[in-house]
Amino acid sequence: MSDKRVYLYDCTLRDGAQTQGVDFNVADKVAIAWELDRLGIDYVEGGMPGANPTDDAFFGEPPALDHARLTAFGMTRRAGRSADNDPGLNATVSTAAKSVCMVGKTWDFHVDVALDITPSENIDIIGDSIAFAAKRVDEVLFDAEHFFDGYIADPAFAMDCLKAAMDAGARWVVLCDTNGGMLPHDVERIVGEVVEKIPGDHVAIHCHDDTGNAVASSLLAVRAGARQIQGSLNGLGERCGNADLVSIIPSLVLKTDFETAVTPERLLHLSHVSRLLDERLNRAPRRNAPYVGESAFAHKGGLHASAVEKDPRCYEHIDPELVGNHRHIVVSDQSGRSNILARFREIGLDIDPADPKVTRLVEAVKEREFDGYAYDGAEASFELLAHGILGDVPKYFGLTSFRVIDERRWNARGELITLSEATVKLAAGGHDLMSVAEGNGPVNALDAALRKVLTPIYPPLEDLRLVDYKVRILTPGEGTRAVTRVMIESADSHGEHWATVGVSTNVIDASYNALRDSIVYKLYRDGAATAAS
Repeated sequence: MSDKRVYLYDCTLRDGAQTQGVDFNVADKVAIAWELDRLGIDYVEGGMPGANPTDDAFFGEPPALDHARLTAFGMTRRAGRSADNDPGLNATVSTAAKSVCMVGKTWDFHVDVALDITPSENIDIIGDSIAFAAKRVDEVLFDAEHFFDGYIADPAFAMDCLKAAMDAGARWVVLCDTNGGMLPHDVERIVGEVVEKIPGDHVAIHCHDDTGNAVASSLLAVRAGARQIQGSLNGLGERCGNADLVSIIPSLVLKTDFETAVTPERLLHLSHVSRLLDERLNRAPRRNAPYVGESAFAHKGGLHASAVEKDPRCYEHIDPELVGNHRHIVVSDQSGRSNILARFREIGLDIDPADPKVTRLVEAVKEREFDGYAYDGAEASFELLAHGILGDVPKYFGLTSFRVIDERRWNARGELITLSEATVKLAAGGHDLMSVAEGNGPVNALDAALRKVLTPIYPPLEDLRLVDYKVRILTPGEGTRAVTRVMIESADSHGEHWATVGVSTNVIDASYNALRDSIVYKLYRDGAATAAS
């Protein structure tokens, strides 16, 4: 194996979940894990078994990953307990995950103040815990908490903690800048000293971003000899966040001779993965994010725009399409064609660039994204749009009208309740059909009414279920008149997941648009025939 191989470890689903305002559900975790696996991440940290019901449910039915190692996070045994009798440690090694990352103290200050034990006892805890886990899983990582602070305070003790982990069977020792206070040159120096005693292909780096240097520190750690980088998508994490893998990955792949599992083909998905995460969290993507932001390759009218149109190297450090992004000339709006063509190829549409339909497709995407549609997190709606313009999506049904009524009242028991009722009129198979249904809220009622009409005609819809629903206000300055975007995630019993989007000034109308796309996509993907007249 080349000594240039660098392994990528993502902690979005655990450390990233500590971000203020971030709350992953199980569906979020599964979808993000799949995207990380597709991107070429080597380790996906799924969470902390036993810490909360969400993580327990995730590890109870973990997603199948093709490349990445699913990793469980936990702690070394508590002082005064044996490894066999520590509930937290046992929970960590009892999941289907074949890798575990175990955090322990390496700063003598913490050992004294937080644990109130002797340094030798702390070293015993590390060795016992790693040895216990190494017998039960394929691979153990030791997360050396506050390592850099500990090393500066007492290098010998910090190194003894690492050696105890290695001697007990750890595959990796992770040097953590837990407070995020180290500057890059200090990280490089200390990592260089560590790898003189522990081989670099067993050393990982985990930086927090409290000085805004986590990406730089991570890259310099690799230059100093570390061969694993830990971080999160979009830099999620507590306080100021973790090292941003979305910046680290292309920097490694495109600007160094280090090797990763992220191939040029996989790197094309980077912008998509970054934006999909923000969509799932119902957050606006950071426009000026390096590599993947909407403004990362934007050029306003004038000298810069003119120069870039002649030769992009004048003001662009890479070709934006290498990371799935695109150039944006603000004045002329000449952007996106080649990137959209790449998206078409991803969904099996290999279209001749000279085909007039390509121009129609590109313009349609531009117009709809201007109206508020976001296709990075709604691939099913994008695919339907593309196939629809090509004319190969059957007309399974047509909506004549719908009406939704909400009633808030006191029932006979004196309880305050809110009821939703939806009426839909559809045309399908040459017949006019109508249905009325109640639901838990207006969107659920509308979904129930649609299914009531369509499921007898299209039995595959019995297998359709909605697993997530998000609303974003696109024009907050408009108050209650604001334009809203609805994202709906759907799934079926085959394990397939897909996302659709709807936009309108009326949230119910936006919801209908997303619901319709979800239903049509399910029928189209399953090859359903249109209803007979």
